[in-house]
Amino acid sequence: MNNESQSESYRLSGVDITAGYKAVELMKSHVARTLIPGVRSDIGGFGGLFELDVTETPHPLLVSGTDGVGTKLKLAFLLDKHDTVGIDCVAMCVNDVICCGAKPVVFLDYIALGKTVPTKVEAIVKGVAEGCVQAGCALIGGETAEMPGFYSADEYDLAGFTVGVVDKSKVFDKETIEEGDILVALPSTGVHSNGFSLVRKVFNLETGPAILDVFFPSLEKTLGEALLEPTAIYVKPVLSLAKKVTIKAAAHITGGGFYENIPRCLPVGKRAIIKISDVRILPLFDLIQKTGKIPMRDMFNTFNMGVGMCLVLGKEEAKIALEQIPGSYLLGSIENGECGVELC
Repeated sequence: MNNESQSESYRLSGVDITAGYKAVELMKSHVARTLIPGVRSDIGGFGGLFELDVTETPHPLLVSGTDGVGTKLKLAFLLDKHDTVGIDCVAMCVNDVICCGAKPVVFLDYIALGKTVPTKVEAIVKGVAEGCVQAGCALIGGETAEMPGFYSADEYDLAGFTVGVVDKSKVFDKETIEEGDILVALPSTGVHSNGFSLVRKVFNLETGPAILDVFFPSLEKTLGEALLEPTAIYVKPVLSLAKKVTIKAAAHITGGGFYENIPRCLPVGKRAIIKISDVRILPLFDLIQKTGKIPMRDMFNTFNMGVGMCLVLGKEEAKIALEQIPGSYLLGSIENGECGVELC
């Protein structure tokens, strides 16, 4: 901790820089968990250094991704639980870059908050570090910005940024998709980090947050626990599969659900055909749909419905995927036609 850097005037304006130093000290042990070969700098510098090993990537392409956690954070505020949203932050970024076939190597986070509470910042970064460990990337830097007057004292925002690498020859190529190819679903852990504005409206969380503590037998946990369940990170299973088969395309099912995200991984002239009865819809989505009386199309156009990621493979390679990735299942198939997704 920097014992000489203190400003009473700044503290009286609402910014306590010494609390920031304390937060950095508390987070160092969590950051250390994420260190991987290639890290060439310590936390606290002006930039994070990473030496890229291109031994197995003679033609490396860098793939970057950035995202936040959205209004799921409001549930963390209500439940005063802050050690899992960092996993969401990492997941939303790294799950995007693996859709190109890239391995995430570095991650940086940005926390903006109304008041720096060192233990709360530590909890947030603990989650970020756990997400990085799950993804196999290093947390090489970040920023904590205390912004009184912009955020209330008990609120914060969280965003992240990742860079991955993939050899040019191994980029997933959606142009190779053919009629008869198979869509394989990778299960989600719940709502993940999209659609929470609708979730909060459905359960009236602004004025009736007590429902978060209600135990629902169909969920086998309280509503709050189910909604705050961290986003699944698919990096390791997808990249492991990519070493054995040719993954033609991948779609991370985020905001916009099936209708927006699956077409993003399809070429012109190909469409995905999915039977709703084949989708293993999680009980949480049944609860949301029935409570809010939401049309099924809107559900599939907002939520992941239990499918966090979708892979497109040839028939024989799809069989290998089902054997290798626990919980995966056949979701649908590819036909010729106008690019899009047909739920029937």
